[in-house]
Amino acid sequence: MSTNASVDRGWRTVDIVVAAVLAVVFGVVFWQWGVVWAWAFSPPANPLAYLVSGMWLVPGVLAALIIRRPGAALLTEALAGLVSAFLGSVWGLDTVLSGVAQGLGAELIFAVTLYRSFGPITAALAGGVAAVGEWLHDTVFYFAGTGFDVLLAYGGMMIVSGVIIAGLGSWLLVRALLPTGVLADFPAGRGQARI
Repeated sequence: MSTNASVDRGWRTVDIVVAAVLAVVFGVVFWQWGVVWAWAFSPPANPLAYLVSGMWLVPGVLAALIIRRPGAALLTEALAGLVSAFLGSVWGLDTVLSGVAQGLGAELIFAVTLYRSFGPITAALAGGVAAVGEWLHDTVFYFAGTGFDVLLAYGGMMIVSGVIIAGLGSWLLVRALLPTGVLADFPAGRGQARI
């Protein structure tokens, strides 16, 4: 577990800008991913689609790993949903509610660690719990009347995808960005709480 001696909980302008940029970038990605998702995967007709649903969870985990401030996962995931809705997501404004549910899941894991752990295990757990948020949201809004065994299968696939794509994928992306210096203004790039 990676730790900080003291955690700065205040948001700087650069933190807000990076959260907003990540949200806009992923909002555009979500908008297009929604088109591909609806066309190529057609869930729930193709339940294996949930093995790639972790894509929806990336911005929250990634933002928390970079910004390392309370609320980063929730804010970025919700704003990405808002941008996607604004661009014409096939799910409309529900993408915002979905983003909140997913962001809360990721945020919970970083909060439990008191925003002091940003290693691969924490990232994987954040991705997995974000997937639980996704599953709870989708169960209420999209899976009415679906058998519990099928719901569990969907949830299991979502969690696997969240752990691998959103959790470990985001952690690996941050690791890849470290040598470039683009994270120099953030704790991850300054050697604090090394990941």
